[in-house]
Order: sequence, then structure tokens, then C-alpha cells
Amino acid sequence: MIRRFAAALAACVFFSCMTTPAQAAAFDGAALTFPWALPFAGILISIATGPLLFPKLWHHHYGKIATLWAALALAPIAFVFGVPAAFGALVHAVVAEYLSFIVLLFALYTVAGGILVTGDLRGTPAVNTGILALGTSMASIVGTTGAAMILIRPLLRANRTRASNVHVVIFFIILVANIGGALSPLGDPPLFVGFLRGIDFFWTAQHLWLQTAIVSVLVLALFFAADLWFARRDGLPKRASKKPAPIRIRGRINFILIALIVAAILISAIWQPGAAFDIFGTPMALQNLVRDAALIGIALLSLWLTPNEHRASNGFTFEPIREVAILFAGIFVAIVPVLAMLQAGRAGPFAFLLTAVTANDGLPHEAAYFWLTGILSAFLDNAPTYLVFFELAGGDAARLMGPLAGTLAAISMGAVYMGALTYIGNAPNFMIYAIATENGVKMPSFFGYLFWAALILVPLFMLLTLLPISPILKFG
Repeated sequence: MIRRFAAALAACVFFSCMTTPAQAAAFDGAALTFPWALPFAGILISIATGPLLFPKLWHHHYGKIATLWAALALAPIAFVFGVPAAFGALVHAVVAEYLSFIVLLFALYTVAGGILVTGDLRGTPAVNTGILALGTSMASIVGTTGAAMILIRPLLRANRTRASNVHVVIFFIILVANIGGALSPLGDPPLFVGFLRGIDFFWTAQHLWLQTAIVSVLVLALFFAADLWFARRDGLPKRASKKPAPIRIRGRINFILIALIVAAILISAIWQPGAAFDIFGTPMALQNLVRDAALIGIALLSLWLTPNEHRASNGFTFEPIREVAILFAGIFVAIVPVLAMLQAGRAGPFAFLLTAVTANDGLPHEAAYFWLTGILSAFLDNAPTYLVFFELAGGDAARLMGPLAGTLAAISMGAVYMGALTYIGNAPNFMIYAIATENGVKMPSFFGYLFWAALILVPLFMLLTLLPISPILKFG
């Protein structure tokens, strides 16, 4: 199947040479209907159910499944609008959307995987709260995936003798793998999607710091109270008979490399040489090419400078990022018809969705954007969901950062915060679940985790909806 799909793409290349780049990239989203969105829904449902309902089949064939859904999205475009239009849409999805997205994830995952925390900790409420607070603070700098991979194993080791430790992992997923990443494009994939669409690097930090601080502090306080209750009920872990090993951080060169990643992102936003390469109707700016090449170079440098035993001790493999790369390639291709329909606005089939998020005065209804983005992010992965509502709000970065700042804040908060509601809401969630399970933690089922996460978070989200805590973002 993959060979046949590759042959079809090769045919697209041949036929696209017979048309101009402008012809290759255009097709009318207003002419599409809901069945065109089925491949996108199909790949998201497959990702949601595959690892949980048929894990062996999914593990061996997820690449084929993603390829099938991507092919099913492109084939109707080629049939109705022509092969050049389908190829142009494919090139745009890969070059303009996917490439930079996956390169950043790869760089952060590789560099963070070289940081090894060793030593002995006792899983007391104070220590556990400190680790969660540290991870929450780190997540917007090294990414939610990076922060989670650095700290989850030290946290599990600290709590391995605790009778009750499931709640520790649940709160870790909520804070470190999700909420903590709300302040920069490095933190969470949906925010980097926004950065690629023109949102300023520091916009979320400037506009969401108060909301993120309030939610983080309240969740940390709730965790400390819960962990203290469990500790008193079960008894704190006993002190080791031998002197505990001191805490050490190895692979510190990777902190410098993380700083270089941040610098590369910032430079690409500041440096505007005005040079671009046209690839079948999709412009590829020179600064983006240089940035992506620099990120790949930094990742390779980390592999060269970090001793292999550090990554081995972390249980580091490339399989998780390989799976993310393959699945998101399918997602970014399958979402092409959906984005075209959204860009058609009230003339397209998603006009009803636009009505649902528009208040009576014609302005965006920020509470609706927050809840709809968030709920769908919990079940459909937050990066593509962010992109859908970003386009629904107009897709104009300048306007969204200006008069529609509240709408952009609502979309960003919904995608990042509510990605914590399920194991599939954000990429690190299921990785943490798998690592905890391997280490003997009896994690709840999909719906069990959903229940506990909702019990913790939904009251806080209602608070954000009912109480305007920022002049930028006024819900209700």
C-alpha cells in the first residue's frame, strides 16, 4: 500500500510539472461537503482508539493506517479538482505546516533525552510538589515532552515505595505534560502551530501568564493536599538504611543546546531577509529553512556530545518521536479539506460552527471558543484542533493578536489546558502512561483517567469562564 501511495505521489509530481504553481495549490473549500472531512475524523479516531483497543495491531501498522487516511483525503481532491491541485495541497501541508513542526519536536525530544537526573529522593508531599512545580516551570522552555521525559523517572523512583502513587502520575500529566507548556511555542505543539502561522513568540507568555499561574498554583495546592492525605493514611516511605545517593544532573551540555534552540526560533522570527523559494505554489522563507537546518544540527550535536549511557539510563529511544512524526504527517495531510472548508467561512459547510462561536453582536464568543477547542482537544489531539479553530477565527495572526486577542487566548488556553483531560489529548500523556505502567504503577483506564482529570480541572475551567481575570480575556 505504501509503495502504491508513493507511486501515486510520483505521478502527482509528473503531472504537476504541466501546470503553474498557482494552479497546483488552489481548490475551492466552499464546494466541499462534510464527507470530505471523514479522512480527518478517521485518522483522529484511529489514534484515539488504536493504542487502547487493539495495541498490537496498532503498534505494527500505525504507519499504514495513517498513510491510508492521508491517501483517502488526497484522492477525492485529485479526482474533482485535478492531480496538480492535490499535489499542491500535499506540498503545502508538508512544507508550510508539517516540516517545521516535526523538526522542532525532534530537536526538543532528542536534546531533552540527553539530560539524566540521578540520585535518591523520598516521595514526600513536599518533594513531590517540588518536582511537579519544577516540571511545570520547565515545560514552556524544554517542551512538555522534554520536561516529562526528564522528570518522570526520578518521580517514579522517589515514589516506588509509596502505597498510593497513582495520583502523583495523574497530576504530573496535568501539570508537566500540559498546563506548564502554555507560555511559549516551545512548550506545546499547538502553540508552535500558531507560531508558524505568524503568532509572536512571546505573545502567549505576555497574555496567558496570569491564567496559567492561577491554574498551576491551584492544581499544585490541590495536589499537595491530596498527597499529604495519602501520605498520612498510608505512612510516608521509610528512609533508606544506607546513605542516599546525591542528586546529580548529567548531560548538562544539553541545557546549552536548548538555549540554542530558543535562539534559533527567536532569530527566525526577527531575521526577515525577504528571500523565499516557491515550491508548487507554497513559499518557503529562507529564515525558516535556516532555522530548521539549525534545529536538526543541534539535535545531531546533542547525540554526538552526550554519552550513550545517559540516554540508555533514561530509556531513550526514537520510537516515540518516530510514531509522532508518522501520525502527524497523516494528520496534516488529512486536515487539508477541513481547512479549506473552514477558510470558506459562512459559504462553507462549517458555517454552523462559526455561528456557535459567534455572539449575538457578531463578535467571537470567547467562552465558546475556549470550551469547544478544549473539549475537542481532549479527544482529537490538541495540535490539529488548535489549527481548526485558529482558521475558524479567521486565520489572520495580526488580527488575532490585536482586536481578537481574547479569541486567540481562548483557543490557546483550551487547546493546552484541556489536552490534559485524556491520555490522547497531548503527545506526552500516553508516553507517561506507558512509562508509569512499565514501572508497576496501576494507572486508571482511559475513562477512569478522564473522570479524575475532569474532577480536578473542570471546576477550574469554569472559574476561568465565569471570572474575568485579565483585561485581555473576558469570558462570559
